Amino acid sequence: MATGTFTALVPNPGGSTPTAAADELDTELAASSSPLYSGAAATLLPVSYTTETTDGQDEQLARLDKAASLAAELAELHAKQAREQAENDRIDALIKRGGLDGWIAEALQIMDLPQSYASGLKKIIMSESGGNPRAINTWDSNARRGTPSQGLMQTIPSTFRAYVHPSLAGRSITDPVANITAGVRYMIAQYGVSTLKAGGRSNSSGDYVGY
Repeated sequence: MATGTFTALVPNPGGSTPTAAADELDTELAASSSPLYSGAAATLLPVSYTTETTDGQDEQLARLDKAASLAAELAELHAKQAREQAENDRIDALIKRGGLDGWIAEALQIMDLPQSYASGLKKIIMSESGGNPRAINTWDSNARRGTPSQGLMQTIPSTFRAYVHPSLAGRSITDPVANITAGVRYMIAQYGVSTLKAGGRSNSSGDYVGY
């Protein structure tokens, strides 16, 4: 590209041909020109992608499993409460009806013993007194000493006073419920609860032996 000065011819109505210095023209050209591209070089930005993960699904499944477990526990609790209520209703009905089964149920309830002991306890009572709350033994050694065995469980007065349940201490020895509690508490103290569950003591032949 040539450099230096040159003369520009511009039409002039007066017929003269003024000249313009090359540097002045360069200045004008520079002022009126604009770059084809300006600014920093274009920057390429990374493109982000999202991918699906199973974390959310696992969390949702965990919540569902926990909810199902809680529902099962709640259902079991309700079922247990229903069973307990049904058993309480049964015992209340026995007590209200009275009789031997009712007395046994009430005595076990007072002593906070399982109602499953009822069958063994009934066997003992039938062997001792035949289920008669006013039965009195007039022929054994206790009777000869003047302290006959009395009531459903055939306890002597001193045993009755020592072992009757505290809440029933004011009742008579022939009171069926009080007598049962005294006999049962004495039997457990002397022979253990297994004897009560078994329906009393027995000899080698399997015959009942009084306690």
